[in-house]
Amino acid sequence: MADIIDAAFVRPSKVPIQVSTSLRRSGTAVGEIGAAADYMGPGAIEINRYKTEIRDMVRRRFPFGQRVNNTPATGQPSRYFEQLAIPTAAFVDPRQLSATAGVPQRVERALLLKAITAQINYGLMDVEVNQQQGQFAYLEAKDLTDTVDGTLKLHDQKLWSGADSDPLLTTSSEYFGVSGQIISAASTSTAAGGPGVVNIISASATSIVDTIKTQVATMASRTDFETRPSAFYANPLFLDAVDQEAKKFQLYFNQVEILPGVVVTAIPTQMGNLPLIGDPSISFVTNTNTGQPGTNIYTGFIVSEDMIEYHYLTDLLPRVFQLGLLGNLAAQFVVVKFGAVIVIGASYAHTAVMLYK
Repeated sequence: MADIIDAAFVRPSKVPIQVSTSLRRSGTAVGEIGAAADYMGPGAIEINRYKTEIRDMVRRRFPFGQRVNNTPATGQPSRYFEQLAIPTAAFVDPRQLSATAGVPQRVERALLLKAITAQINYGLMDVEVNQQQGQFAYLEAKDLTDTVDGTLKLHDQKLWSGADSDPLLTTSSEYFGVSGQIISAASTSTAAGGPGVVNIISASATSIVDTIKTQVATMASRTDFETRPSAFYANPLFLDAVDQEAKKFQLYFNQVEILPGVVVTAIPTQMGNLPLIGDPSISFVTNTNTGQPGTNIYTGFIVSEDMIEYHYLTDLLPRVFQLGLLGNLAAQFVVVKFGAVIVIGASYAHTAVMLYK
């Protein structure tokens, strides 16, 4: 049996010699240090070379996070007032004038701010070796930027799917997601004459496009609130079902630009063109209800975007702090973002649409 060489700390300059020695002791043939070359021959030593560009298609942002309204928080918690009704009036006999005093109906709302953090450490020797080699000189800045992007990516995802269940009574360190706020308000919305949650069974003859259009019309027909539906957000697979229906019935829709260079389909409604925005951060779930057909449940949201706000502390963008050097001289950078999202009028200004497919 070959001897087993115990691991040991060595000087960086001695690593090739130690590796070579270990391989010789184990009985494995090994060349000289130059064996790292791809080819050596008369007039040629071919070595490993890499492109300086790192191929990168990693997703960093989602559409809703780039379109949501942002406003400074008023404190911790952040507070605001929402008006639910105005003073009422009444017709009376013109010869016997009388009036009843009315009062506007306002409620106080509050939401607790949440914190998102990320950290990256740079080893002193690794950074200096990379700088001296010069091939990936930009890598330190790229990794720090990617750490900030990772914070924004998590922020965008949890705007929809944050696990908290109340804006003020904390049950999770995550946001109380927009989807949770709208769906949890659905029962209240239905009781008050609002749209609630609408179910579409793909196996039936129900039209997805017609259902969305009808729900917008229902919201527009309310006399107590002047709702302004401005977009329909859903997982791209939900919107693929809309495209299949449009292809089947030869429906043609307009197109609108939702972000610089990003153009999406918009369906005509009673409130104007409604953009259909695919957002992968809106997940779908497997249908476990045997009483409803369909393999999966896809949820889309008709939202009034001006009634959704992200309350941030100090700065809208994540902030980067460099900590003092540790005993091993590693540089530490911590990324921090404070804020929370609130859906104003969740029971009347927004609608959830569930597709069983």
